[in-house]
Amino acid sequence: MHISLTGQVALITGASSGIGHAAAKALAAAGAAVVINYNRQSEPAEALARQIIADGGQALAIGADVSKEADVERLFSETLDAFGSLDILIANSGMQKDAPAVDMSLDDWNAVIGVNLTGQFLCARAALRIFNRQGVREGVSRAAGKIIHMSSVHQRIPWAGHVNYAASKGGVDQLMQTLAQEVSHQRIRINGIAPGAIRTPINAAATTGDAEQELLKLIPYGRIGDVEDVANAVVFLASDASDYIVGTTLFIDGGMSLYPEFRGNG
Repeated sequence: MHISLTGQVALITGASSGIGHAAAKALAAAGAAVVINYNRQSEPAEALARQIIADGGQALAIGADVSKEADVERLFSETLDAFGSLDILIANSGMQKDAPAVDMSLDDWNAVIGVNLTGQFLCARAALRIFNRQGVREGVSRAAGKIIHMSSVHQRIPWAGHVNYAASKGGVDQLMQTLAQEVSHQRIRINGIAPGAIRTPINAAATTGDAEQELLKLIPYGRIGDVEDVANAVVFLASDASDYIVGTTLFIDGGMSLYPEFRGNG
């Protein structure tokens, strides 16, 4: 199966590293023009844009804090100024500020909810407004627009010591499903991806050495995921190959969400 996103424009939030960075590369390789959003790390995002352009693609890095409404509106406005349209949103920005609930500050609760949940709402709202104006672009995509919400296995699996993160991802799941229910009749497709343990810089401590061996006990498939595992799914869900998939979360976790610690204990 060959997937082409030629003629489409994709905006990926939180794309200066990790999953977002890999998703931007994969979408560009499939032919999409990509907007690489970053918050603080401008150089990796700009370097990726330069690489994509050097390889014959179209790319632009734009800084914006997705938890701030004005930043989000500017991000989408600059995307339209640069490329004239928007077909795909990957709502990927996320953060962690971990602590036991009794010690967690309200600032840390609000920061994580603000980026992980409110940020995804603000970006989805801005994308939906554009998709509604554009309608279906015949010959480009069967859908008027596609949104992929990046969640986590922790939308399903409780995570002690990370109550703000787990709550935000549970919210993302219902955000995605409710939006899909609300707008799918407009030929807008909204889905989610829930990664498990993925080998990214932010997860380096948990995916190397003794920590990796402990983590592997929770992964039936027996390996840590790579960012490309998620990026490949992003391209599929953004393409017409998945045109009848609506309101679904794809778990990319090597079986972590199967609660493997219960094997033999039924």
